[in-house]
Amino acid sequence: MSWAVGFDLHWNRDIGYGVPATCDSPSCGVAIDRGLGYVCGGEPYGGKHGCGLFFCDEHLLLGGPSQRCQRCVNGRPSYDPTPDTDEWINWKLTDESWSTWRDENPDAVALMTGSR
Repeated sequence: MSWAVGFDLHWNRDIGYGVPATCDSPSCGVAIDRGLGYVCGGEPYGGKHGCGLFFCDEHLLLGGPSQRCQRCVNGRPSYDPTPDTDEWINWKLTDESWSTWRDENPDAVALMTGSR
């Protein structure tokens, strides 16, 4: 099984090392991907110890039970997730590999098209 692209029902967004993204720390903007190397909790969806959001090296703390963001280390509510990158939105809207998804999800496509 590959973790290139998956979907997180909790955060309602695509995840995996094939998904370009930005750090979920507010106002950071560092380019990352949504792979396991950047996920708070160090496991898919955050596991038992993390929120499941994705952070750059500066905002993902190593140690303890797993890699976690500052909010999880301090037992505080998670940040709001950052939006999908324009690169990812464009890929989903134009690449042939996503044509079936587009056909099956016209409401999602309309939202993505309207958000650009």
